[in-house]
Amino acid sequence: MTKPVPQQRSSRAAVQEVLDRAVNGAGLPGMIAQVQDRRGRWFATAGVADTATGRERLPHEQYRIGSTTKTFTATLTLQLAAEHTLSLDDTVEHWLPGLVGGNGNDAGAITVRHLLGMTSGLFNYSVDEGLLSRHYGPAFLEHRYDRFSPEQLVEIATAHAPDFAPGEGWTYSNTGYILLGLIIEQATGRTFAHQLEQRIARPLELTGTYVPGDDEYGLRGPHPRLYSKNFLTAPDAEVHDVTELNTSFAWSAGGMVSTAGDLNRFFAELLGGRLLPPAQQEEMFAARPTPEGKWLPGASYGLGMSAMTVSSGVTVWGMGGAINGSFCYTYGTRDGEHVVAQSVNGDWNDPIGLFTQVLEAEFAGERAV
Repeated sequence: MTKPVPQQRSSRAAVQEVLDRAVNGAGLPGMIAQVQDRRGRWFATAGVADTATGRERLPHEQYRIGSTTKTFTATLTLQLAAEHTLSLDDTVEHWLPGLVGGNGNDAGAITVRHLLGMTSGLFNYSVDEGLLSRHYGPAFLEHRYDRFSPEQLVEIATAHAPDFAPGEGWTYSNTGYILLGLIIEQATGRTFAHQLEQRIARPLELTGTYVPGDDEYGLRGPHPRLYSKNFLTAPDAEVHDVTELNTSFAWSAGGMVSTAGDLNRFFAELLGGRLLPPAQQEEMFAARPTPEGKWLPGASYGLGMSAMTVSSGVTVWGMGGAINGSFCYTYGTRDGEHVVAQSVNGDWNDPIGLFTQVLEAEFAGERAV
């Protein structure tokens, strides 16, 4: 746990310098950082929300949050476990009989805990060659409105052998979080989107946070335009506006929309222990270092919650996300008293490195205790 200490003004200047560098050095359209701490809120921005009009990015804008969705999915799952609607030791076969099998995949050996902790061994459907060919490179512009059912995504994953036996390794896999979305629906009899709205978004008044519908291509509220080079690495790769797309290929693993303020509020409540009972909170935050080369350098992962330690010695907790045209990061101190949400509306030139620099600057005034 960390205790806030008064920040020097230079730390906020350092944050602004990173945002300026994202635009002037990395060539990204725009970047924001919103801080929530005991002194209130502070918002910084650089660049633009729309390259055609020059409109600035604003605090209330909605953006796609990619894998930050996983923390919401994990929270819903752990709430249901606390209510004894399901158990973390339940198997996938128990809730979704017959869905996962073949090619060495054994649903009877994979538990809900395995799915949450990325230890199921299930192949990550997102790196299937066929799916990659649609979502990376010029072909994405043709396929951006393709619709996938969760079952189709699981089918893509189980066409591959597992990476390892359940519980015997760790690998980042969106497949497990698609299955969790299906399990939430099976256990409650309501949609994943409904559970998110009723259990988290409405009670916390997260007015810009939602799961898009299957054929909902745009964003519902004020938002920046989202730009992509379609993951082509050439310096002169063409930039495309990909604000409108179908996120059914990400769903409960990465398809949500939110705002910086909403994300700060959600993580502050979660980190502060106000969304989960102590037993489930302990499960979520039991993070272990991820294997070298498997994910973010120096990161640890629990159940839908990640952690990293900045140079001041403070460990910050949260999650990042990426989807075509949008990268974001939300991390805070373990007590939830100091949280920072960041977003860029472009997907090239290592936004994660920039996010890390903001964390280094913003949490330089904290001390580890």
